[in-house]
Amino acid sequence: MPTELPNERSLREPGSMELDPSGDGIALDETRRLIASNKVEGTAVYDRKGEHLGSVYNFMVDKVTGQVAYAVLSFGGFLGFGESYHPVPWKALTYDVRLGGYVIDIDADTLAGAPRHGPGEDPFTDPSYGGRLDDYYGGRAPTI
Repeated sequence: MPTELPNERSLREPGSMELDPSGDGIALDETRRLIASNKVEGTAVYDRKGEHLGSVYNFMVDKVTGQVAYAVLSFGGFLGFGESYHPVPWKALTYDVRLGGYVIDIDADTLAGAPRHGPGEDPFTDPSYGGRLDDYYGGRAPTI
């Protein structure tokens, strides 16, 4: 879907896998305003004090609006053992160029009590899970 964002220029034909002619064989997957999903996954996440908390494991996109709803953050563990995954509202993250990662605007106590899951679990298969996340973080619109 073409966009008309300010200060953005087309570097290649849409849908093309053409390499950046000014680079060293690196495929184009980023502009000043847009970034490919594979570059977001694995990006470090910090608290407001700049302390490393974990990383972005993946993110959940609303199929209807096309907007990112949740970032699933990975915390703890060693070599994939003992990790826990915390879906947080995407709007709670801000990219910090100085840190080269996202800063989360949720305090540690709120995050510690948040819904989470372990490796191999997929809580999003439960239709009510997104609603529980919205309720926990205060993002659900009131119902009439």
